[in-house]
Amino acid sequence: MTELNAAQINEMRSKVLGAAAKIPGALIGLGILFVVLGMIGIAGQTLFSFISINVLGIFLFAGGVLQGLHALKSQGWKSVGVQLLLAVLYIATAIFTWSFPIPALEAITLWLAAIFFVTGVLRLISAFQHRHFSEWIWLVLSSALSILMGVLIMNSYPASSLWLPGLLIAIELLLQGWSLLFLGLAARSLTK
Repeated sequence: MTELNAAQINEMRSKVLGAAAKIPGALIGLGILFVVLGMIGIAGQTLFSFISINVLGIFLFAGGVLQGLHALKSQGWKSVGVQLLLAVLYIATAIFTWSFPIPALEAITLWLAAIFFVTGVLRLISAFQHRHFSEWIWLVLSSALSILMGVLIMNSYPASSLWLPGLLIAIELLLQGWSLLFLGLAARSLTK
C-alpha cells in the first residue's frame, strides 16, 4: 500500500465534501444554530413538543392548501377528486393538531413507540441472517436497544407524550448540529 501525501489527501477530501467545501462558514453557522436549538429543546422538552406539533400543523395546512390548488388547476386529470380529498384531510389534520395538541402528541408518541419496536424487530431478524459475520452482535445490541426504547415509551405512555417528541427532536437537532459543525470545520481546513 502506498502512502498518500498531503495534496492527495486534500484532493480526496474536496471530492468527498463536494460543494460543502465551498461554503464552510454556512455549515459552521447552521451547525451552531442547530446545537443551540437542540440545547434549548433539551432544556424545555414540553415546550419544544408543543412548538413541534404546531409547526407540524403549519406544514400540514400548507401542504393541504397547495395540494388543493394543484388539484383545482389540473382539470381533466382523473384523480382530481382524490387530490381534493387528500387536501381536505391534510387541512383537517392541521386543524386537529392545533385544536387538540395533547391527543396529537399522544398519537405521535404511539407512532414513535411502534417505529422503535418494529425497527428493532426487523434489525434483530437481519442480525440473525448475518450471524456468520463476527460483527452481527452489534446488530443484536442495536435491535435490543430499539425494542427497549419502544417498550419504555409504551410503559410511560401517555405521560411521555408531553416531553418525548420534544426530547427526540432536540437530540436530532444536536446530532445534526454537531455533524454540520464538524463538516464545516473540515471544509474550512481545505480552504486554508
